[in-house]
Amino acid sequence: MSKPPHICTCGQIVPHGERCACQIARTRARNKRHDANRPSAAKRGYNRAWRAARDAFLKLFPTCRRCGELATTVDHITPHRGDDRLFWDRTNWQSLCTSCHNRHKQRQECGK
Repeated sequence: MSKPPHICTCGQIVPHGERCACQIARTRARNKRHDANRPSAAKRGYNRAWRAARDAFLKLFPTCRRCGELATTVDHITPHRGDDRLFWDRTNWQSLCTSCHNRHKQRQECGK
């Protein structure tokens, strides 16, 4: 049995599990505003030294800590927020696949 569609705030009927075009547009605009105020990856410390350390870490821990798939990302368990000591603390690192990393970080950023 499929779940019923819902009505978006703009009045459109949207199938269950999907998002309305207006919701997608709002999300894109919000992300664009966020990215415009965010320093570049290099300015946040994700430079050549980080890439080398990340690659070495992924060789030691090649599977995602959450689902067991092939890991592609090294995640800071506790966000470093510019703290170099926390940034380079390998006990604060975990290997994650892209899907788990994005889902986990999204929940954390939203406070859920």
